[in-house]
Formats: sequence, C-alpha cells, structure tokens
Amino acid sequence: MAFPDEERQPDQDQTPILNPPIVDEQAPNGGDDEDDTDDDFDEQEEEDEEEEEAPVTEESKMHLHRTKMENLFQRISTERVPLRVHDVLIKGNTKTKDLLIEAEVEALKTATSVQELLQAASIANARLQRLEIFDSVNITLDSGPHELPGTTNVIVEVVESKNPLTGDLGIFTKPEARSWSLEGSLKLKNLFGYGDLWDGSLAYGWDQTSEVSAGVSLPRFKRLVTPLTARVFLLSQDWLKFSSYKERSIGFSLGLMSLKNHDLAYNLSWRTLTDPSQLASRSVRRQLGHGLISSLKYTFKIDMRNSPLRPTRGYAFVSTSHISGLVPDSRSLHFFRQEFDLRYALPLGFYHTALNFGISGGVIFPWGCGFLSKPSSLPERFFLGGNSSLVCSLGGPTSLLGFKSRGLGPTEPRREVSDKSNNESSENPSGRDFLGGDLAVTAFADLSFDLPLKVLRDANIHAHAFACAGSLTKLTEHAYKDLSFKNFRDSFRSSAGFGVIIPTKLFRMEVNYCYILKQHEHDRGKTGVQFSFSSPL
Repeated sequence: MAFPDEERQPDQDQTPILNPPIVDEQAPNGGDDEDDTDDDFDEQEEEDEEEEEAPVTEESKMHLHRTKMENLFQRISTERVPLRVHDVLIKGNTKTKDLLIEAEVEALKTATSVQELLQAASIANARLQRLEIFDSVNITLDSGPHELPGTTNVIVEVVESKNPLTGDLGIFTKPEARSWSLEGSLKLKNLFGYGDLWDGSLAYGWDQTSEVSAGVSLPRFKRLVTPLTARVFLLSQDWLKFSSYKERSIGFSLGLMSLKNHDLAYNLSWRTLTDPSQLASRSVRRQLGHGLISSLKYTFKIDMRNSPLRPTRGYAFVSTSHISGLVPDSRSLHFFRQEFDLRYALPLGFYHTALNFGISGGVIFPWGCGFLSKPSSLPERFFLGGNSSLVCSLGGPTSLLGFKSRGLGPTEPRREVSDKSNNESSENPSGRDFLGGDLAVTAFADLSFDLPLKVLRDANIHAHAFACAGSLTKLTEHAYKDLSFKNFRDSFRSSAGFGVIIPTKLFRMEVNYCYILKQHEHDRGKTGVQFSFSSPL
C-alpha cells in the first residue's frame, strides 16, 4: 500500500500530524465552506502569479510558508474545518501484516474534520506504540486527489523493532518476609507478523516462591474484539513458616477479555498441598493432597487518580469476582471469592499535601451440597500483614503495617513433636499455624506532604503519616453463627505511624516507624522501624 514516489507531484508536502500537528496546506476543504475556499484559492493563485514575476528567494519562501501555517492554525482553533480521509497508506512494515495496522487506525477513516482527524491520529499513534513492536510511529497528512476536493491521504509510517528479542534480569527482596528472589524474562516480539508477543519468565525465591511460565498474547484486530492471552505455568510456594504447608500448581490460564475497565480470564490448574515438616495443625492436615481448580475470574477496575504512586486527587475502585468448580470432578474445588478496593485522594492545597482514604473487603465461601458445613479452600483465604505500601497496593485487603506477613487472624496449634529441632521452633516461635479468614476488612488513612528542603522536593522524597486497621474472621463450618457486631468490632487490629518515602528509577522505598495500637494474643505485630519496597511504575 506504499505511495509510489514517481506518482507524487513535486509541490505536494507531507505534514506530520503528531510532530507537530499540521495539515497539508494544499489539502482542500469541503462542506459549506467550498465557495469561500474557492475564492481563497483564486486570490492565492493571483498572489502566486504576482510572486512569480518577482525573484523568489529562500527567505520569501519561508515567510510565505510561515504565513500560511499561521493562518491555518488560527482557522483550526476558531472554527471547524471539514475534511475527510480518501485513503490510508501504510509504509515501513516489512514483517507486520497490514491488517493489524489497519485495525489500529480504523478510526481515522471516520473523521469528518481536521480536529477529529488530529484526535483520531493521536489515539492511533498511542495504540500502535502499545503493541511494543515498533521503534517509532509517524502519521502524516498528504493532499488528496485534485478531482476530490476536501479530501486527504493519511500516511502511516512505522519503523519495526530492530531487535525483536529482549530480556530482563533482577534481584528482588521482601524485607517483611525476609526472602529474596531472582527474576528473569525473555520476550520475542512479532514472530508471525500479527503483533504476537511470546515470553518466558523464571522467578526463583530462595525462601518462599518459585515460578516458571511461558505465554503468548495477540492484540485486537479484525474479528477479535479483545486481545487474547494464553499462559502455562509451574508454581511452587513455601508457607511452612506461617501455615505448615507447601503448595505446587501446574496449569494454564486463558485471557478471554481485556478491555479498559474489564478483564475476564479462565484458569485450569492441578494443585498439590504437602507438609514435609509433619507438624501441621489439624485444619491444615485436612486440606493436604490434590485439588483441581477450574475457575473464571472477572475484574472491574477504574482508576481516576492523578498518580498511582503519590495520588493527590481522584478516586479508584477495583472489584474482583472469582468462581471455581466449573468441571464436574470429585477433586474439583468449589468456592466463590469476592473482593473490592475503594480509594479516594483529597488535596489540601499546601506543600503538595494530600489525604488518602482506602477501604477494602473480601469474602470467600464454598458452594455446593452441604457448603455451610465445609471449610473454604486454604490457599484462597484472605491473609493480612506485611509491609506493602498502603497507597500503592490496589486490589483487595492485604496490607496492614506493623504486622508480619500472615501475622494475624485465626490460628491453630501445630502438632507437638518431642524431637522438634530448634530451627523449626525459631521459625515460628508461637508454634501455631495462621489459617487466614473467610471475611476480611481493612481501612487506612494516609497524609502525605513535602519536606521543607528543596533538594528533597526536587527528588520527590516526601513524608507521610498513617493509621490503618484490619480484621480477619472465619465464617465457614457454621462459624458465622457466632458472628455478632461486638465480636466483629473486637476482631479489628490497628496500627499508626509515620515515615519517609524515597522513589527511585529502580524501586520505591518506604522507611516507616509503626506503633501497634491493638493486637490479639497470637498476632505477630511489633512496634519499630520497618522497610517497604515496591515497583516504581
């Protein structure tokens, strides 16, 4: 679909839409302004004839071009300029299929004015860049055929990635869990020319989680109304220190829908829970063995905050629904899990100060025959604690500063073994398994503000003060009968503190002093200084 150079007239200029947004001065107008436009053209032709009589210099050409551009910009800013697209020409794609690019720039063909065309071109450029298969994208306007007044040709010129294979490698730490992990990934772009992205990743945790996975994603084009993703994985998680079990899962996930605010995925996996220590409590031992998970997960998300890392205004809401048990198998796990997270940021108008509120909740329960007397699936229960950022962690009830990971909620004594090693007892001095909860609720308030030193403000290093509270409650196995407002109120734990937030290009670090306001007998909360690391994105 390239435009042959020999067919182009020498006096026709290509004008990039996005850098800067300019329309070719020779593109004629249409609609109700045709008579005025013809008069303008007649006057312009007379001026051109007069100028041809005088010697033309480079300076006069530049002055004339600048005058035309100023008049065009003034007209665009003050009135609607009719214009329709005659053709969309694609250049530079040696491997990428035309149909993929055409699907991303489809909105250009429906534009009826210069203003609509500029807006559609900006969106199309962003969509092409998001495919991650082009080094650069340039969209220009060219004059349409002279026999079709009021038309333009749009030229989409792309530069495909020179190196389709990319990789990342890094070491990450979770101070609250005292664990380290090595994570690496390889990504192959546009293997078959459909914008397909193939990737493989490896995450090895020295003390807790390891995962190997590979996947492919296809962007939306032609009859596909949404991008498609597929992934196979092998996951191993070690929760011996907290809950006396290890988890291993193998399976695949399929992304069925991925839109701006909606996401739907199907997951099929085979999971095994084991207890190598043979010290698990009775409730944990009852869930050891194999299980089949066949589930659908739907997520609705809207984020209108001005920043996900330091929001000073706006709101965000996330709702996730997860239902399992879609395969008629005796080993299939049947449960329904619902969680939500609501955030609001309020600017106070001085020192970049903002007050962030957040409330989140979740519930899980089994379904099927006799579900009221059955326990919920242990790995899918809610666990609170850890040093995750209160503001940055959006998705559900998880973080409660001042408490260790899986450090609060219902517990049960482990088996007592006389020859138990000192090392095992030191890993969990309480000698109890944390079982998680079926109902979880958390809330927080966070006041962030700039520090007085300019060098700190320039680096976006700021301080904050916070207070948070959370509750974990058991509902299954008829435990809901004992739930009352008083018991629910008494189940809350709380903490408060202050700290400094240091953002960098590699990570975002929080140094917080946490003071435990309320905890229960077997909770693992501690007053003192704690560190938190999160992604800088």
